[in-house]
Amino acid sequence: MEKVKSKFEKIHGLPNCCGVVDTTHITMCLSSAETNCKVWLDQERNYSMVLQAVVDADTRFMDIVTGWPGSMKESNILHSSGLFKLCEKGERLNGSKLKVSDGSEIGEYLIGDSGYPLLPWLLTPYQEKDLTESNAEFNRRHFAARTVAPRTLAKFKDTWKFLQGEMWRPDKHKLPRIIHVCCLLHNIIIDLQDTAIDGQRAASSSDHDANYRQQVCQLTDENGVRARDKLSEHLIGR
Repeated sequence: MEKVKSKFEKIHGLPNCCGVVDTTHITMCLSSAETNCKVWLDQERNYSMVLQAVVDADTRFMDIVTGWPGSMKESNILHSSGLFKLCEKGERLNGSKLKVSDGSEIGEYLIGDSGYPLLPWLLTPYQEKDLTESNAEFNRRHFAARTVAPRTLAKFKDTWKFLQGEMWRPDKHKLPRIIHVCCLLHNIIIDLQDTAIDGQRAASSSDHDANYRQQVCQLTDENGVRARDKLSEHLIGR
């Protein structure tokens, strides 16, 4: 984890960042006569299964959860995940803390887009229109670091082509295990590469959920607000 944090700070200037969380939809073709088919219908009127993933700066999957129906929002999937429960209990993201200028500390955290709630361990971008200099700088670094997740998911779907198009009436009990195995193989391929070519990664597509609109979550935790503000002030102070 120290290597992961070091890379996010070196590349994007975000100290103590442990990864980026994002979701993608695996679309399916289901019969309207199928039992409970409507629960799989997502916001874009596609039948889909959702994959939530946490990735590092080298596009490795660090944590995944899948099997949830497309009708669920990003924030609901997060709250239903084991990752959320472990982080809330303090059993994950509980490593070394970042000391800031006022003497306080900022714990380890993930970053995510505006579809996620703002939590002490999950920092989302500022959504206001008129931002201070420190808030704007935070958003700039946050956005740059966050792009690794959509690029990873786009590459993942491009590699495993059968996950990219519409799957014809898949076995929804087996599909999560198939996705899980593909994630493991994705990591193995990265580990087998002697050197990672950052330029090629940066040039790859990030359109993993074509025609899907950005979700927005308004849930905020007061401790999350304080952590984000302290980090923003720390970044501009440096």
